[in-house]
Amino acid sequence: MLDVLIKGGTIVDGTGTASRVGDVGIRDGQIVAIGAIDEDVRQTIDASGKIVAPGFVDVHTHYDAQAFWDGTLSPSPYHGVTSVIGGNCGFSIAPLSPEAGEYLMKMLSRVEGMPLESLEQGVPWNWESFGEYLDQLEGRLSVNAGFMVGHSALRRTVMRERAVGSEANEGELKEMVALLRRSLEEGGMGFSSTISSTHNDADGNPVPSRHASKHEMLTLARQVRDFEGTTVEFLPGVGWGEEEANYMADISLAANRPVNWNVLVPNAANIEYAQKQLAATDIARKRGAEVIALTVPQPMTIRINLDSGFVFDALHNWAPFFRLSKEEKIAFLNDPVKRKQFGEDAQNPDSPMHLLANWENFSIDQVQKDSLKKYRGRNIGELAQELGKTPFDTLIDIAIEDDFQTYFMPPTMGEDDETWQLRADLWHDDRTIIGASDAGAHLDMIDTFAFSSQVLSEGVRERKLITIEEAVRQLTDVPARLYGLRERGRIEEGWHADIVVFDPDEIGLGETYTKYDLPAGAGRLYADAKGVEHVFANGIEIVRDGKDTGARPGTIFRSGRDTATVEVPGGASA
Repeated sequence: MLDVLIKGGTIVDGTGTASRVGDVGIRDGQIVAIGAIDEDVRQTIDASGKIVAPGFVDVHTHYDAQAFWDGTLSPSPYHGVTSVIGGNCGFSIAPLSPEAGEYLMKMLSRVEGMPLESLEQGVPWNWESFGEYLDQLEGRLSVNAGFMVGHSALRRTVMRERAVGSEANEGELKEMVALLRRSLEEGGMGFSSTISSTHNDADGNPVPSRHASKHEMLTLARQVRDFEGTTVEFLPGVGWGEEEANYMADISLAANRPVNWNVLVPNAANIEYAQKQLAATDIARKRGAEVIALTVPQPMTIRINLDSGFVFDALHNWAPFFRLSKEEKIAFLNDPVKRKQFGEDAQNPDSPMHLLANWENFSIDQVQKDSLKKYRGRNIGELAQELGKTPFDTLIDIAIEDDFQTYFMPPTMGEDDETWQLRADLWHDDRTIIGASDAGAHLDMIDTFAFSSQVLSEGVRERKLITIEEAVRQLTDVPARLYGLRERGRIEEGWHADIVVFDPDEIGLGETYTKYDLPAGAGRLYADAKGVEHVFANGIEIVRDGKDTGARPGTIFRSGRDTATVEVPGGASA
């Protein structure tokens, strides 16, 4: 007898082949039959007129902490995601020492936009080894989840305060190697790190991994090759050229694994930059390495402030400002000479981030003080004209008056037809994979968590830039194969029954709003899903008509057991 029969749907199996109408039978967590099925069954789902696809795979999330207070890992499953990877950017919360917990908590609050009070109240912080962390998550989650071993966590646990500001000595590196190897043996999905200038800790200093020598980076990456089913995730700097490409190729060859790097943001106004980024794969492949770009598949709307400084701190010479106290910031900005230089630094044409500093195009999203609420939704350029100030002075003066709590919104990038076409080109390019959701992070800043719904609505239905078959393949089989997920990412007999049933005419996302459901009553940006009717993980229904069923059948991925090794051509001899 079957546990579930999904009957009469249009099966898009994840391989990219043509869709077909048929049934899917599920028993004991697996897909056991596909086609015309006539067998006794406990539950039948009529999928007529609906798409039946493999559950979507999101390889770039930061659900490491949220997993303790939200077993659904929302909103991902409501948008059809059934497998996620966390611990990216070097920001895992395991392994852990009693001393490291407070630092990592504050670091995550700043660099990944997680409310500190939620991290304090919602996470127990009571493990040491990576295996102990994974054990605590067993049986908690509705979706499948694996976690990378983060470089900053390794550094802080081993080096303590020296993790920021110092290169590792021989003894510290040896200890990090041993800790990484133990973490991989206990199920870590691989090694993750960052050298991106946008990643700074609670004190405004570069996060621990940014202080590592290249020797340290390659030594740690090299450990991955000894463990089955592991991989590497990495964030390079914001400048691009052969140096960055070869750095990632070196990591790939050392690890004998593909390097999934974050992030390629398409912009038709700067196609040359995207081409430089894509060239990293070409350079790597000539050397027998593999470097794959994670690309954002939808326009990005971000909200940023001068308190945390995230994103702002990547502007030329702006990072030191965010190490100042509030009083020191005010004094700095009230000095006309320093303010003028600050504005000029932001416009430095040698900085790849200078295009951000078009202040007149910013708008005001949220303010803290009642006296400033009249400015919500206003454009900085228009407001500057009314106030008789420059746009930069307008933005700075409002920020100071609001104790730096004002959230400013740069123009939403990439809503034009040319950028959408560029996205489509990237979706079809084997040098990229779709993702970069950052789900679980930047909770007050971005709403990219619904990437799957946006590809299927805007990309497939509205703009017809990609077929439904290829879109589903890019959301399922492509990331699953890159990360070596065993028997996941396709609708195939004998594979795990991770399945989403959705209405192709309705799938999409609702309006983005703030939802106050985090520990300590903190809020986060959220968007409900449309058109996703049923979601199964390991044969158990976890979402029905947009609501949580209460089931928690998710597998906590352990490398080797749940993943197979993906090697690179030149890695074996490196």
